[in-house]
Amino acid sequence: MTKRDYYFDNAKFLLIFLVVFGHAIQPLIESDPLLLSLYKTIYFFHMPAFILAAGYFAKGFYKKGHIRKLMIKLLVPYLIFQLIYTLYYYFLRNEQSLSIDPFYPQWSLWFLVSMFFWSLLLILFVQVFKLTIKTALPISVLLGLLVGFAGDYSTILSISRTFVFFPFFLLGYYADRSWFYALKKKPLRLASIFSLTSAFLFMILVPEWSNSWLLGSHSYENSGVQTEISPLIRLLVYTINIWLVASFFSLTPEDNYFYTKWGKNTLYVYLLHGFIIQFYREADFGLIINPYVSLLLIMISSWLLTIMLSTNWVTAFTQPLIELKASRLKKR
Repeated sequence: MTKRDYYFDNAKFLLIFLVVFGHAIQPLIESDPLLLSLYKTIYFFHMPAFILAAGYFAKGFYKKGHIRKLMIKLLVPYLIFQLIYTLYYYFLRNEQSLSIDPFYPQWSLWFLVSMFFWSLLLILFVQVFKLTIKTALPISVLLGLLVGFAGDYSTILSISRTFVFFPFFLLGYYADRSWFYALKKKPLRLASIFSLTSAFLFMILVPEWSNSWLLGSHSYENSGVQTEISPLIRLLVYTINIWLVASFFSLTPEDNYFYTKWGKNTLYVYLLHGFIIQFYREADFGLIINPYVSLLLIMISSWLLTIMLSTNWVTAFTQPLIELKASRLKKR
């Protein structure tokens, strides 16, 4: 049995916590500059880092039956949760009509669709065209820049996010473990703290920076700037993404902590936290006393929610929906 890498388990757990936390503070970001700046800083690196980690563990794509396994692991749960979330939102929001559309992923479900297409693109780039990292990465970045011109069509089956974030998945695939070891040097860790702090301060000083550039789901025509310069802005965002992703991995602990074991259950947290977060959003609690108290309470609640959704009893109960099997229930 291969020993698990605590480093990546830690990274995945911390990143999924940031996903939950980012979704939790989103309704409040327009009410306070602090929350808005924190939100933007997190969104600069948390999904790119998460996707890079996914690419790192995609190195066995050439194995027989890989595409079939991907369909079972990603597309089937996507269709199941697309139906469940559609029904949930219909009753939660008292919507007038019920429309189930598999081509437009509900909220965070875009990740499952994009993950499937990233894996297919990986096969195309590496196995079919046999591209090296020096060729593949520039092409993937170019595709990420060009998809911004697709207009409204870019939202179908998460096409925009698929191509915008594909460079991180590809980089993760080509990455060697030694790259992450190199980031752990003390000078780089100190530089990483400075980098993340600087990014946060920059977001405070430049509040007009649009969130849309960080989501990867908007076309250039909806960006609020001239289409001609939009690719340059996205290229700048890519640069900051890589800078802060490296900073995050530099600061990620390598030892086994109490939360490390839950790093293997991030898909469960990702698919399930939306039920709680969307209920919280619809309740519209607003700020409690002041933004700082609210920030602390939301941070603690997000941490506890992430832990709860990672526990064995939650994963055992929901595994038939997410993994289409019940091995965890049998073990219990």
